Amino acid sequence: MLALFWFVFGAGFALLAVAAGVTLHVRRREAYRRVPVVDDDMIDWIIERGEVFVEDDEPLDLEQIDDEEERFWSESWDEPTGDW
Repeated sequence: MLALFWFVFGAGFALLAVAAGVTLHVRRREAYRRVPVVDDDMIDWIIERGEVFVEDDEPLDLEQIDDEEERFWSESWDEPTGDW
């Protein structure tokens, strides 16, 4: 009976490990698919013009970006005490 328990436990653990590996592989593949390729021509374009056009399905929320920037710059910064 104990051998059956360890067999089922091992099989379940192996199945869980395989499922985690497949999930990780799918996420990694999707992440690499979404990353735009920046080559030397693109870098030259950015240096010359200061901008780059990227075809993206999800446009940036400019209001959210402005809110986050305002929040960042409004935070108070403590000077280091030098006790370290």
